[in-house]
Amino acid sequence: MVEKSKVQEVLDLIRPALQADGGDVSLVDVDDEGIVTVELEGACKGCPMSQLTLANSVERVLKDRIPEITKVVPAL
Repeated sequence: MVEKSKVQEVLDLIRPALQADGGDVSLVDVDDEGIVTVELEGACKGCPMSQLTLANSVERVLKDRIPEITKVVPAL
């Protein structure tokens, strides 16, 4: 099982890059299957590129640093 605190630590590493573009990310949940739910905030929230940001930045870095993560999904 993936610890939320470990996910939060990695998100804290990603956060400055998102904030530089006026956005941010917050952790919503981590389930038993390694699925991480995040909420994109600020400029990222309505951005048409948000799915790419989620997949190419947030998910890639999280999976690289925490191999137990299977997927990163946006909060609904």
